[in-house]
Amino acid sequence: MSMAIPMGFHALPLPLAQLSLAAVLKCGQSFRWSILPLPTSELPVADGSVPAHEYRLCLRDRVVCLRQSRDALFYRSVFPASVPEESLETKEAETLAWIRDYFQLDIDLAELYRQWSLADPVFHRLQDRFEGIRMLRQDPFENLISFICSSNNNIARITKMVKSLCQHYSPPLLSLPLPSGSTLPEETYHPFPPPSALAPPEVSAKLRSLGFGYRADFIQRTAAMLVGAHGVSRHPKTLMEPSEEWLITLRNMATPEARAELLKFVGVGRKVADCVLLMSLDKREVIPVDTHVHQIAIKHYGLKSASKTANMNPKLYDEVSTKLASVWGDYAGWAHSVLFTSDLKSFASYRIASTPASPSLTPDRPSSSSPASTPSISTPTSETPTTTTKRKRALSAEKPPARTARLVEIADSLPELAIAESTYSLAERVKRRRRGAPSSQPLSPAA
Repeated sequence: MSMAIPMGFHALPLPLAQLSLAAVLKCGQSFRWSILPLPTSELPVADGSVPAHEYRLCLRDRVVCLRQSRDALFYRSVFPASVPEESLETKEAETLAWIRDYFQLDIDLAELYRQWSLADPVFHRLQDRFEGIRMLRQDPFENLISFICSSNNNIARITKMVKSLCQHYSPPLLSLPLPSGSTLPEETYHPFPPPSALAPPEVSAKLRSLGFGYRADFIQRTAAMLVGAHGVSRHPKTLMEPSEEWLITLRNMATPEARAELLKFVGVGRKVADCVLLMSLDKREVIPVDTHVHQIAIKHYGLKSASKTANMNPKLYDEVSTKLASVWGDYAGWAHSVLFTSDLKSFASYRIASTPASPSLTPDRPSSSSPASTPSISTPTSETPTTTTKRKRALSAEKPPARTARLVEIADSLPELAIAESTYSLAERVKRRRRGAPSSQPLSPAA
């Protein structure tokens, strides 16, 4: 495979059918990604063969920058100036490990799409237009607070609230120039604030002044509950507070028990709890239900209802969830996300007259300064819902040259990672995968 790799980036061969950043990062799962258009001088074609946007996310100790073409994911990390240069190779390998974990690249999405398409004519009609939509594996605390913000809200306003939390309650990590001719020369990046920053009583009044409304009390009181139960001393390597690490342990609980723990927090009802279970706690079968999903079930899946506008209640919630799970199987929450995205107004014209690799109408041209010799990295995955052969076909890649093959080797061998989101669980997953533990295997989706 031949591709022009942007200067300073590494390349991860990955087809769009496995991951579409343009859809996944705009469909209401995560609200902190900066989506920045690349310079118009880099936009010659409309087939998605080169990137049109750069996507940036600030972790606890670095900013991860991503670009995507139809066949590859390009990534790089930017660190504060205080990071020693000799440690950068290991840290780049940590970033690769984080990307694998955050996007759950050990799961063959194309095979899941094939199975859902066979089981569901509605999904079959949507699969090509909405390819590459997979669930993120987010930091549970950020996910929890973000979806407390989501109550009676829309994606644009939730995004504004979440970024406001970061700007007011988390010190800036670094600033980066924008990749396009913007009027702003650079953007400052803040990590997501820890529970201790949101727990003081005065936080509630401040958040109300910032437009959070009744959600302000929910956020402050939930953070205070976590801090009160688990303390605030940060782990020296993961940079996590004890309550953040405790939330990650909910991944090891059965779904009903994990849900019961989440429902104890202020402002967390069944839907918010289920969003957190699905998007950060590995409960792939869970379907968050609201009136929007209820109407999808009535319109497309024959759910009987006295009224399409019936108020959501526990019985109706379970009826909708059970009906959709019977169609999609063990990965029902993932399939639900594709249908949910397809029904969003912001995706009404998605990929009807635009490039498949970007939300923009015009895709990118590779920079003439990009070094052609920059090596690519193969996707090191072994888990699959069906067979290893299908997985290799789906994510086939060239053998990486020695320099970046070493990044893959380091990423595979990291015994413990000091990186931001999902660090504790990622290290555990690497160890479990080596031992062949059952928990490292994906759920078997229903055919």
